[in-house]
Amino acid sequence: MSLDASRTAPRPRPTAVRETRRRLEHARDSRMEQLRALDAGGHSADDDLLSVQRDAIQRVLTEIDEAFARVDAGTYGTCLGCSEPVPPERLEILPYTRYCVPCQSRAAA
Repeated sequence: MSLDASRTAPRPRPTAVRETRRRLEHARDSRMEQLRALDAGGHSADDDLLSVQRDAIQRVLTEIDEAFARVDAGTYGTCLGCSEPVPPERLEILPYTRYCVPCQSRAAA
């Protein structure tokens, strides 16, 4: 008989979940403000740099949405590469990260 790890793993405290959601909401709000600023800048729609910036912001917004899904699933803070906990310091700096530093380095290579 196997145990479902998602049912046996300790659940984060409600205050930790609220703080995580607050950080993710702040990150999302910041990126949305960046998009509004780009759109309000009166630049040409053909500007390649603006297009690259918009794409990068959209990718981060997608990562933030995926982080919210991980919070809901109870897997937030677990590296998708090695299944080990992502250090809290990394999550403070980059709350939507999917990987610990070593796995992120491997994924980028």
